[in-house]
Amino acid sequence: MKITFLGTGSGVPAKHRNVSSLALHIEDKEGSLWLFDCGEATQHQILHTSLKPRKIKKIFITHLHGDHIFGLPGLLSSRSFQGGDTPLTVYGPKGIKLYLETSLHVSMTHLNYPLVIEEFEEQGLQIELDNYIIESKKLVHGIPSFGYRIVQKDLPGALLMDKVKVHRIPSGPHLQMLKEGKVITLADGRNFDGKEFIGPPKRGKIITILGDTRYTDTSIELAQYADVLVHEATFGAKDELLAKEYFHSTTLQAAKVAKSAKATQLLLTHISARYQGEDVQVLLQEAMDVFPNSIVMKDFDVVEIK
Repeated sequence: MKITFLGTGSGVPAKHRNVSSLALHIEDKEGSLWLFDCGEATQHQILHTSLKPRKIKKIFITHLHGDHIFGLPGLLSSRSFQGGDTPLTVYGPKGIKLYLETSLHVSMTHLNYPLVIEEFEEQGLQIELDNYIIESKKLVHGIPSFGYRIVQKDLPGALLMDKVKVHRIPSGPHLQMLKEGKVITLADGRNFDGKEFIGPPKRGKIITILGDTRYTDTSIELAQYADVLVHEATFGAKDELLAKEYFHSTTLQAAKVAKSAKATQLLLTHISARYQGEDVQVLLQEAMDVFPNSIVMKDFDVVEIK
C-alpha cells in the first residue's frame, strides 16, 4: 500500500501547494484507489501523476469546507469521459449528498457509472469490507469534521517452502491449494494438510487520515498503533493561539498525537501558505523534536506504507 499526496495546502490553492486531497493505493487485483478529500483542481493534480480516475472506487470526505470538496463535481464528471464505468461510492458528513446532487443537476452532468452517496452524522462511519474495516469519528473543528481509521484485516501467512522441500512436495497447482489451507493428495498417495504448511498471519496495516481539527483525544484514539498517521499541521508551534482560533492544529500538537498514539510514522499536511522555504524546515524540526519519524509532505509525494 502507498499514499500519493495530491494537495498538501490549506485554505486556498497556492503556487507550490494545492488544497487537500490524497489517494490511498489499495492492494487488490484492480489496483483500486481510495481518495480522501477532493479540493479544487484535484483532477488537474492527477494529470501530473500516473493515477487513473477510473481506478477511483471510493471517496472519503472529512468535512464540507470548500478546500476539501470543491474539486468533486469536476472529478466525477471527468471520470465518465476517461473510461470510468464502474460504481463509485462517496462517503461524507451530512450535506455531501445535497451538494453533489445539486452540482450535477444544475450543470446537467450525466455520469456513465452508478454513483452511491453515503452520508453519516455525529456518530461517524462504521463499515466492513472484504479486507478492511473503516471507521470515522468526529474531531473538533468549526463545522463537523471527521478522522478516518482504516484497518487492513490480517493477511494469510506465507507458505513454508522449507517444510515443502523437506517433504519433497513437487511444484505444481497443489502448492496453491496448500497455501489456501486445503488438503492435497499427491500422485504417490501421500496426503498433506495445508494448514500445517502456512506460517503465522501477518498483521494488517493501519492508516489514520484526519480531517481539520484542534488537538483532541479523539485523534489519539483513531491513531492508536497506526503504521501511518496523516495529520494536519496548518500552523507552527509559535502560532498555537491562531491555530486554536481557527480550529486547527500545530506541528507540535500533531507530533504529540503521534507519540501518544504510538504511531509509526507521522505525515504532516494542510500546511498554511505562510510557511515557505526555510520555514518548512522549522515546522519539520518542531515535529521531529517530539516525534522523530515525521515528514512534512509536498504535493505529489508518494509514501510506501511498510
